[in-house]
Amino acid sequence: MISRVRTDLAMEAEQIFRQSGHGEGEIPGISSCISEEKGFTVHSLQVLDGRGEKAIGKAKGRYVTIELGALLRREEMAFGRACTVLAGQLRSLISLPVSSSILVIGLGNRDITPDAIGPIAVENIMVTRHLRSALPEHFGSFRSVCSLCSGVLGTTGIESGDFIAAMCQKLRPAAVIAVDALASRSASRLCRTVQLSDTGITPGAGVGNPRQALNRESLGVPVIAVGVPTVVDAATLCADMLTEAGVELNEAALPHSEGLFVTPRDIDRCVRDTAKLIGYGINLALHDGISVEDVDMFLG
Repeated sequence: MISRVRTDLAMEAEQIFRQSGHGEGEIPGISSCISEEKGFTVHSLQVLDGRGEKAIGKAKGRYVTIELGALLRREEMAFGRACTVLAGQLRSLISLPVSSSILVIGLGNRDITPDAIGPIAVENIMVTRHLRSALPEHFGSFRSVCSLCSGVLGTTGIESGDFIAAMCQKLRPAAVIAVDALASRSASRLCRTVQLSDTGITPGAGVGNPRQALNRESLGVPVIAVGVPTVVDAATLCADMLTEAGVELNEAALPHSEGLFVTPRDIDRCVRDTAKLIGYGINLALHDGISVEDVDMFLG
């Protein structure tokens, strides 16, 4: 294992810790389990204290990873089932009354396809804040939801964290849902998993360009992070392939690849499909009693 494996997934961080010589037993400060929901595998991991934080390098809180195998295999009704599973897990992380308002943030750069998960997901969000005020007789039963894309520092000149903090002060949402692209240690997980967490997110951390953290401390409200891994670090990928081939790893022999990342060749379709899944899942989580067909009708 190379000394510094790049991954945003808590599930992978736990695996890396075990592979470094800590075996299959319980990890102090970590609670994890695997379950099946509507044909999808769900990995639940909770970092309980400082021991867990030190072991896997993730902040204290809950992390849920949903594997999208059934969706990728185009199984019958897979999209609707995936949306329902995502919505249920998201709802368990938010735990807010229906009267609470939510701000959905799309992080990332729409002009760079692997980084466009957030902006495209926001296009699939049912924004209702203005409708509740203008047409309460029709939309009064919906939760108040608003959304925005923060852009990136290189194109706006404004840190995403500063922009979002200002919007939170103005809008005063009860919680923020931040959607972003992530980095994985394994090519097999690219665009094939969704991670949810209640610990917030640090934009750009997965590709070595960390920006201001978005969490309860910085924004003053709970921040739920929703992410999809779209890239893998080239050195990490090489190391995994050599290990799988049974070749003894010599880190010094790995090519210099600082800043080099790998993404699937069909990344356009993958990003579009997973961003839609996230948007629809968020809608089902935030608005009680609606279906995928209702979301289609609203957005259409």
